Amino acid sequence: MSASDKSQARTEQAKGKIKETAGHAVGNEELEAEGRADQAEGDMRQAKEKAKDAMKDVFKH
Repeated sequence: MSASDKSQARTEQAKGKIKETAGHAVGNEELEAEGRADQAEGDMRQAKEKAKDAMKDVFKH
């Protein structure tokens, strides 16, 4: 996984956690849901990049 992709995935995850926490603190269910969605998007991006790295390793050998 390239450093920029890894950084982008972590940024999305952190942004989502902040939104979710803020939404929970103020009782805004929509903001909480947006936060969970952002986290899921970051998780999927990270999983995709890890899969790409694994495929590179498989074809390297």
